[in-house]
Amino acid sequence: MLARQRPPMAFTSLAYHIDIEWLREAYGRTRKSGAVGVDEQTGRQYAADLEGNLRSLLDRAQSGTYFAPPVKRAYIPKGTGDEKRAIGIPTFEDKVLQRAVVMVLESVYEQDFLDCSYGFRPHRSPHQALEAFRNQMMEMRGGWVVEVDIRKFFDTLDHSHLREMLGRRIRDGVLRRLIDKWLKAGVLEDGQLSYAEDGSPQGGVISPMLSNMYLHYVLDEWFEGQVKPLLSGRACLIRYADDFVMGFEREADARAVLEVLPKRFGRYGLSLHPTKTRLVRFTRPPRQDPPKGSGSGPRPETFDLLGFTHYWGRSLKGHWVIKRKTSRSRLSRAVQAVYTWCRKHRHQEVAQQHRALVQKMRGHYGYYGVTCNDRALYSFYRQVGLSWKKWLSRRSQRAFTSWDWFARLLKRYPLPAPRITHSYLLPTANP
Repeated sequence: MLARQRPPMAFTSLAYHIDIEWLREAYGRTRKSGAVGVDEQTGRQYAADLEGNLRSLLDRAQSGTYFAPPVKRAYIPKGTGDEKRAIGIPTFEDKVLQRAVVMVLESVYEQDFLDCSYGFRPHRSPHQALEAFRNQMMEMRGGWVVEVDIRKFFDTLDHSHLREMLGRRIRDGVLRRLIDKWLKAGVLEDGQLSYAEDGSPQGGVISPMLSNMYLHYVLDEWFEGQVKPLLSGRACLIRYADDFVMGFEREADARAVLEVLPKRFGRYGLSLHPTKTRLVRFTRPPRQDPPKGSGSGPRPETFDLLGFTHYWGRSLKGHWVIKRKTSRSRLSRAVQAVYTWCRKHRHQEVAQQHRALVQKMRGHYGYYGVTCNDRALYSFYRQVGLSWKKWLSRRSQRAFTSWDWFARLLKRYPLPAPRITHSYLLPTANP
């Protein structure tokens, strides 16, 4: 309440909120099945003496003797091909303490963060961000979209700027020291410990909060408070962590902002990817389809946001609406992941393989199951079936499976059919 009433106020005493009950709540919000850190301790092992571990953690955090262990380096797929994204895996105890600190910071920054920010915030989701941007672009009848990619954001986040921004609201010594320890904890990879002067390891609980705070000052406040009042037309911004797009009613506004954007980010130690940052013509097509060969002008382009490709299409009533489908790179990555899994686990019992595949497919439908995305969902469904059949046929030299045999198998172990889990209306753009 105080943070909402006094936006300029810097809080000097916040750490007292972190008591044993606060840590229990943080432990409850921490995922127990995640990958282990450098100490190889699992959530189950930590829970064996939960009260003793939490009280020891509280004493060390309050007295300043807590030692932030280095994070373990791991890599996850990025895009298509062999490209990988580096992430850091903290220890389980470190995750619990980071979660406790994030809970304190949220009580302050949730009063400051703007509506355009959706990433890693309570009661906000990627689908809400997608729907918000779509609705605003529909109200503008399309326009021009600036698709932005920040180059290695988590690796280049400037510590000096971050500390200065953090000091605008947080001046509690205990919290500031803990955050500094996490920034300086180092990274362990292949037995080698290294330290970086900039960046915050992606994968830690504290990193999304710090990135939201950083880009709140660098981008959100700047765009809403300084940029939009100078524009001649309407504009909107939607950001999910370090992924964001901007929509403009007029091309001149979009080009002006795109020109100044690298300078704004460069001032804070960030850079934009020169080829992935681009201006997209996303104007609504004419009401009536032009005659073939009439040369009616350039067609609207498409852009990607949070795993979906956005494009103009006809509704069932024949109106132009903005639709979404699984982006080509995300669909390819999902299919490749299932293919690789089937290859590695082809010798497991069929029932075990079936349970795992069902879980993977339901997770895919849970995110990509949006209205008008049926074709991509069925493509994924077919590819999963093909991958499973192929690697069941290669369990041994005599394991070839015919289509008749595989059809009988699917009757006993059916794969879940695609389903729409996020339905939304398709309002037409204003005439």
